[in-house]
Amino acid sequence: MLGAMTVTTDWVKDHRSRAVALRRVVAAINEKGGVGKTSITANLAGQVAATGRRTLAIDLNRQGNLSRDFGIRRTPQDDQGAALRSAIVEGTALQVAPDVRPNLDVAVGGSKLEDLTLTITMLLTRGDFHEAYLKLAAAIAPIAHEYQLIVIDCPPESPVLDNLALAAARWVMIPTKSDDGSLDGMELVAQRFQQMRQINPTMQLLGAVLFATGTNAKAIHGKVRKSVADLFGGEDKSPLFQQHIRHAERVAVDCREMGMLVHELKEYAEQQPNYWTAKRSGLNPRPMSAALDGLATDYLNLAKELLMVIAQSEQRGAQA
Repeated sequence: MLGAMTVTTDWVKDHRSRAVALRRVVAAINEKGGVGKTSITANLAGQVAATGRRTLAIDLNRQGNLSRDFGIRRTPQDDQGAALRSAIVEGTALQVAPDVRPNLDVAVGGSKLEDLTLTITMLLTRGDFHEAYLKLAAAIAPIAHEYQLIVIDCPPESPVLDNLALAAARWVMIPTKSDDGSLDGMELVAQRFQQMRQINPTMQLLGAVLFATGTNAKAIHGKVRKSVADLFGGEDKSPLFQQHIRHAERVAVDCREMGMLVHELKEYAEQQPNYWTAKRSGLNPRPMSAALDGLATDYLNLAKELLMVIAQSEQRGAQA
């Protein structure tokens, strides 16, 4: 890991220095809501942290749904985005909720981010697009050396906040469903991706992740793969992650109700007595979805693939 970064005016203007400092920042983005951005961010961060890698999850959404997925909603760690807003607006280093899980910190989102779009828009009216859109990057940079992966959960239909994330990101990951609305949202991301490269020219596309899809939907996978390649100019030979996330609505509901990530719920279920044995003993067990094991494997494989793709790209860059 790199040493601590001091953010200066020169650093803001030097995209190469920013790329080094923020080399492990991934933005999970799609202009369409309901495509799995938060679920993928939370479970991906949790899986990577479980391998012993220091990980930070950042929630840019004023709904603050990451706090639900991590089970910290309405706890002392849930400041509703106050620390995140303060760091962005005041230009200070980001203060995070520490140790939400072993090796995992969280920059919590929520209602305190309500006026952040207006604040950034006012800065944009002054004409300095770099200063305005690099505020999140400047907040992350002083602490980025502490983490081996930083994942930003981007809000839907919020161009200004999405631009903050894209200006800070080294990598872009696009969770998507296969419906036309989700693909339209991905098209808007492609447009914003090209625009924000003027500020962040080293930003690269990791690829799209199919969310809530069938395990054998090869025709759908091919359709989305072609859409990503068309939208992003075919710059990535494998624009779609090999690992997709299967549809398992019951598991998602159970996870949020219990404040557990998918692999944690799987471990919890494995420690419980057999359902019918528990019933015969007079207990009231909670039946678990048959899709739980498969979904936990999906997220584990996605984490492995993401780390592998990043490592391969970094190795190619080092050899160039």
